[in-house]
Amino acid sequence: MANVLISVSLLLLATGPAVAQSPSAPASSEPSSQLETVTGTASSVDKATQTEDVRFRTEVNDRMTVPVRLSGKGPYRFLVDTGADRTAISRDLASRLKLSAGENVELHSVAGASSVSTANVLGLQLTRKAVNISDAPLLESANMGADGILGTDSLASQRVVFDFAAQTMSVVPAATPDFRDEPGTIVVEARRRNGRLVVTDAYANGEHITVVLDTGSQISIGNEALQKALLRSSLSGSEPVELESVTGEKLAGNYMFVREIELGGIGLKNLAVVFAPAHTFKQLKLDNKPALLLGMNAMRAFKKVSIDFSRNTLRVIVPESSRLDVRLADARF
Repeated sequence: MANVLISVSLLLLATGPAVAQSPSAPASSEPSSQLETVTGTASSVDKATQTEDVRFRTEVNDRMTVPVRLSGKGPYRFLVDTGADRTAISRDLASRLKLSAGENVELHSVAGASSVSTANVLGLQLTRKAVNISDAPLLESANMGADGILGTDSLASQRVVFDFAAQTMSVVPAATPDFRDEPGTIVVEARRRNGRLVVTDAYANGEHITVVLDTGSQISIGNEALQKALLRSSLSGSEPVELESVTGEKLAGNYMFVREIELGGIGLKNLAVVFAPAHTFKQLKLDNKPALLLGMNAMRAFKKVSIDFSRNTLRVIVPESSRLDVRLADARF
């Protein structure tokens, strides 16, 4: 097995109450402390699609966080994960804040299902309005690479914006104006599946696929059905790697380069994808059809990325040039 380890924070919860209500405008500023991060970086795997000019100062492995306050304390570093349906918090932070215990729940990660303890989070403040979350899974900060994870339950009325030129990420209320008239702006319609945004107008080497937007994964992950479908077309390179989930479990996979991805009128070339039997696909009922978790290695190809959970849209600005070849798709491959 290769010594490359890729962090994947996507998680799903089978049972348990949801967030009380969605938050809403910018919280605090600096992270309170540096936490241990898991080993491996996107650049160690995805040499072709890593853009050299993007440097997010708080994260050594490009897992970007936003400041979050809990009961007026903090700010703490929370990873924004559009592939997770539930917000989670580190076991250590829950202990320090003396949060009350919740019910045990079944947690579904990329590596499988497991039973985890939870805590009741009071006064989580990402934007202006603080919210309470019942039964937030307790995970190890070293596995998350942050103090916690903001899942789609905390993002229902929000928009996540990545500005790779300015090296910033923000979470803002969906009602605030988005970038609309900048040159190269493309809007892709999506739909919801278990809280996540899913794009069905997508193709890989001409094969129809379903794409799940997953900002919590450093690299894009394809299922076995997609790999099988692409065997008759162009797949280049193959190297064994390990995926590590937020629960610390590891999953073996192989990364390859997919020649062409079309996503709602946008074309990406030579995208690095790890093919693995990720439990996530089974949980989302996508294990028997070609599907892709679109990770940060693909999103970094654009100047800006906006993921709007209120309007179910993905909005991107295509750069003039990129080390990952991006173009407007004028026809299906």
